[in-house]
Amino acid sequence: MTDRQGNKQRDLQYVQEYKPVKEGIRYLRVLLYGPVGAGKSSFINSVSNVLRQRITIPALASATTSDRSFTTQYETHKFRKGRGQPATFYPVVFNDIMGLEDGNESGVHPDDLKLALEGHVKENHKFNPFAQLTRMDPGYNLNPSADDKVHVLVCVMSANAPQINSSILEKMRSVRKTASDLKIPQMAIVTNIDAACGEIEKDLKNVYKSKHLKKKIKDFSAALGIPINCVFPVKNYSDEIDLNDYVDFLILSALKKMVDFGDDFIERNC
Repeated sequence: MTDRQGNKQRDLQYVQEYKPVKEGIRYLRVLLYGPVGAGKSSFINSVSNVLRQRITIPALASATTSDRSFTTQYETHKFRKGRGQPATFYPVVFNDIMGLEDGNESGVHPDDLKLALEGHVKENHKFNPFAQLTRMDPGYNLNPSADDKVHVLVCVMSANAPQINSSILEKMRSVRKTASDLKIPQMAIVTNIDAACGEIEKDLKNVYKSKHLKKKIKDFSAALGIPINCVFPVKNYSDEIDLNDYVDFLILSALKKMVDFGDDFIERNC
C-alpha cells in the first residue's frame, strides 16, 4: 500500500466513524457557497462517491458552463450508509445553495445566505434574488435548533475561472463577515484544478508542484481573506466511471478538515 492509499484509508475511516458529541445534534452541517459554476453540486456528488466507494449521483449538477445557477432551492444532502432498510446516514450533511451572481437581480440574495448560516431557511425553500426571505414567508424557520444551524462554511471556487468579479467578491466578503460574527469556522476548496493546469491534467500528483495553481490559491486567499492552509485543491468526479485513489485522497483531505473545524465549533458553541 502506498502512502497516498494509506492516508486515503485513514481519512475515510475517520469520516465514516465520526459522530457529533453534543446531545441533540445528529448532523454536522456544511454550507457550500460561491460563484455560479464553481462546482458546489459536483463536489457533493464527489463526496458521496468517496464515502460510498462507488459512483453515485445524489445532487443534480449542471453539465454545461452557464452564468445562471443550476441550484435554485435550499436542500440538505445526506449520504446513505450501505444498503437496505431502515436507511441510515453519515452524520455529515451538505447544503448546496444558489450560486452568487453579478448584480442584484440574479443569484442567491446575500442576506438569505446569512439566514441559512443561522438555520432560518427551511428545507426546499426556493430562493428569490429579488426579495430577501422574511419572517412572514413560509420558508422561514422561526426557531432553528442547533441541528439546523451551519457548523462550517465552505467557499467553493474554480481554479479555471477568470478573476472574481468585484460585486461577487463583495458578496462573498459580506457572507464571510457574518460567519465570523457567528464564530462559524471557514475554509475553501478550489475545483477544476486539472482544467486550469496542464501539469495537473497530465498527472494529478503534480497538484502540489504546480506554480500556476499555487499562485491561484495565493491570489484567492488574499482576495477573500481565507488563510492559505485553509484552502484545499480538489478534483471533482465528472467523466470518470470508476473511482481514482488520488481524486479520493484530495477530496478526503478537504472533507476531514471540514469535520475537524465543524466539530470544534459544535463543541464550543452548541
